[in-house]
Amino acid sequence: MALTIFDLDNTLLAGDSDYLWGQYLVDKKIVDAHEYERQNQRFYREYREGSLDILEFLFFSLKPLADYSQEQLHAWRQDFLDTIIRPIITRDAVSLVEKHRRCGDTLLVITATNRFVTEPIVECFGIENLLATEPERDHSGYTGRVTGVPCFQKGKVIRLNEWLEKTGHHLQDATFYSDSHNDLPLLNAIEHPIAVDPDHKLRAHAIASGWPVISLRGRGYLEKL
Repeated sequence: MALTIFDLDNTLLAGDSDYLWGQYLVDKKIVDAHEYERQNQRFYREYREGSLDILEFLFFSLKPLADYSQEQLHAWRQDFLDTIIRPIITRDAVSLVEKHRRCGDTLLVITATNRFVTEPIVECFGIENLLATEPERDHSGYTGRVTGVPCFQKGKVIRLNEWLEKTGHHLQDATFYSDSHNDLPLLNAIEHPIAVDPDHKLRAHAIASGWPVISLRGRGYLEKL
C-alpha cells in the first residue's frame, strides 16, 4: 500500500486551524483580546513569510492549555470544531481523501499545529494516522510546554522518519499534499509532491520543479460531515 500524506491547514482545510483557534480564544474573551490577537497575527504573518520561531510561537500558543481544566478545554474545542472548522472543510478535500482511501492507500496527516487542536479535525476525515506537534502533559493536564520535536519544517521530516521506522511503512511511491513553502523539506523528500492552493513561494517552486498544482476549493463547503 502506498503512503498518502496530507498537510492540514490550508490544504485539507480552507483555513489555518492554529490561527483560527487563537482567534476563537480572543473572540470568546478566554485570553486578553488585544495583546493575544496582536501576537497571534504576528506569528501567523511570520509563518507565511517563513521566519517563524517555532519555539517562541509554541510558548505563546500552548499556554492557554495549562490555564484551564481539561473539561473546559474540551468543551471549547468541540464548539470550535462545530462552528469554525466544519464550515471550512471542502467537498473537494473530502473527495480527495476518499479517493486515496478507495485505492487502499495508508493515510497520514502531518501538521505543525498541536495535537489538542488537530486530533478531532483529523477524525472528521476518518484518518487514523496523525503526526502533530505534541503539547506536554503531566498528571494534572497540559503544562503549556511542547514535548519532542515540533512537527514543523525539517521537524516534519524527522517526525515522519521516526514514524516510518516505528510502523514499518516506507516512502516508495508516497504522495504528499501541501500548501506551504514551509513544507519544502518534506515535499522534496517525497516521490510525488503535490502543491494544493499553494502560497506564492511554493507555487513558484512547484512550477519550476514540474510538480502538480491543484485546488481543493472549487466545489463549495460541507455544512457538516
